[in-house]
Amino acid sequence: MSTARRPGRPGTPTLAARGVTKRYGTLTANDAVTVEFNAGQVHAILGENGAGKTTLMRMAYGLERPDEGWFEVEGERVELTSPRAAMEHGIGMVHQHFMLVPTMTVAENIVIGSEPSGPWGPYRRRRVEAAVEAFAEERGLPIDASRIVGELSVGEQQRVEILRTLYRGARTVILDEPTAVLTAQEIDRLFEVLHGLCTQQGTSVVLITHKMREIMAAADHVTVLRHGKVVGSLPRAEATPDDLVSMMVGRAVNLERVKDPVPAAQPQLEVEGLVVEDARGTRAVDGVSLTVGAGEIVGIAGVDGNGQAELVGALSGMLSPAAGVIRVTGKRLAPGVRSALAAGVRYIAEDRHRRGLLLSFSVAENLALRRYREAPIARGGWMSPRRIADFGRGLLERFDIRGPSLDTPASTLSGGNQQKIVIARELEANPAVLLAAQPTRGLDIGAIAFVHEQLLELQRQGAAVLLVSFELDELRALSDRILVMYGGRIVGEFRPDASDEELGLAMAGVQEER
Repeated sequence: MSTARRPGRPGTPTLAARGVTKRYGTLTANDAVTVEFNAGQVHAILGENGAGKTTLMRMAYGLERPDEGWFEVEGERVELTSPRAAMEHGIGMVHQHFMLVPTMTVAENIVIGSEPSGPWGPYRRRRVEAAVEAFAEERGLPIDASRIVGELSVGEQQRVEILRTLYRGARTVILDEPTAVLTAQEIDRLFEVLHGLCTQQGTSVVLITHKMREIMAAADHVTVLRHGKVVGSLPRAEATPDDLVSMMVGRAVNLERVKDPVPAAQPQLEVEGLVVEDARGTRAVDGVSLTVGAGEIVGIAGVDGNGQAELVGALSGMLSPAAGVIRVTGKRLAPGVRSALAAGVRYIAEDRHRRGLLLSFSVAENLALRRYREAPIARGGWMSPRRIADFGRGLLERFDIRGPSLDTPASTLSGGNQQKIVIARELEANPAVLLAAQPTRGLDIGAIAFVHEQLLELQRQGAAVLLVSFELDELRALSDRILVMYGGRIVGEFRPDASDEELGLAMAGVQEER
C-alpha cells in the first residue's frame, strides 16, 4: 500500500537547492538560490508575487528544470526530471489548485498509481477504503474513504490531497497556501498534524503562505525571496513579522487594523429572506437577511461552500433568487446584471481569471468593459480605440497598474496587477454598493495593502461594502461587523475583535446564532 521510508535524522536536509537558477528569456525567476529543508522542521518560504517561490518549488517537484545549479536529497545530487522522479526521491507537493479526479472516491484518489494488484471488486474496495481510513486516522486527518471527491467541500478535498502525498511516502511535503479555505480550528489542527509529522516521522514540511500569523505560529525556519534571490534565511524565533515583511517588500507595510467601526447608518443594501438554489436545486442560500449601511463594511466569514458564492451571485445579478427581496438605496432590485449595474452595484469577482477578466483582451479593453456602451468611449453606437486608451491611461495612473503598455494582454500581467485592473474597473464609477469576494486571494503583502486602502477609501466616500473573505485577519482589519455563514444561513454576528475561537465555532456550525 503506502510507501514506507526511514525517518530522517532531525536537523539534516531532506532536500536542498544548490545555486539553482531559472531563466525565462530575459527574466531571471531564480538567481543562484541555495536553501536547505531539514528533517523535522516546518520551513516557510516567503516572497511577493513574482519573487520566485513557485518556480523554485516547481523545480523541486520536477515540473521545471534548472538552467544552473542542482538539487540534493539527503546529501546526494539528484535529477528531478518529473513529478514521478520527485516522488521516487520522497518529494511530494500539494498544489493550491487541486489535482484530484472528481468522479472517483477518496480511496481511489489516494491509492491511484499504487493500487493493489488483482480485480477491483467490492471486497477489495472495502479493504482499501478501510486501510485508507486507518492511515488517515493515524495522521489526524480522518475522512470517509468511500465518498466521491466531487461531492466534498474544498476543505475536504485539500485533506485528500495531503493524504495522497503522505500515502506515497513523501519525506519532504510542499504545501502551497494550504489554509485558504479552513476555519481557525481546522488551521490549528492542520499545524498540529504537520508538527506531528515533523517530530514523529522526521518529515520536512515546506510551507508557502502569505499569512504572517501562520508563519509565526507554525514555522520553525523562514526563507525570504525577493526578485528571485534569497535575502534572508533564519530561525523563525529570531524574526519579527515586521522584519519579515520588510525583507519581502523592501519597506514597512502595516496590515493591522487601521480603522474604528463606524456608527450605524442609513441602509444602502438590504436583503430580506433571500433564497438561492444551486445547480442541483438545493438551497445554497437559505433565507438570508442582512443590511449594509452607507459608509459601512460588513464582512462575511465562513468555510468555502456555505453559500457565499451564491449570495454574491444573486446580489450581483448573475443568479436569479428563488425567493426574497434585494433593495439598493431603498429601491427593489430586479433580477439581472444590467439591473444591478444600473442601481450602482459593482462586483470584484472571487476568481479574476474566470469572471473578473477577459485574459486575451488588452489592459485597456478590460478597463473599459463596464463603459464600452457609454460616453466618452462610445458615441453613436461606435467605440473609439483612442478614447478607450485615454480612459485606461487615467486608471493606470490612479491605481498604479504596472505593465508594458495598455495594449498588453491581461494574461501577461502579474496576479497583483490583474487584480488592480478588476478593482480599477469596478471602483472608478463610485458605486453605491461594492461586493468584494476574496479581493486579495493569491496576492502578496504589498498588493494586499493596496486593495485594503482602496476598500477603505470607498467606504470613506459613503459606499456600502460587502466583503466576503476566508481571511479572518482581513475581515478584522476592514469590517465594522462580521457575519458568519454556515449551511446557507447567517448563524452569527460578531464585532471585529471577536476571537478566532468564536468565529471558528460559528464557521463550523457549532456557535449558536446571536
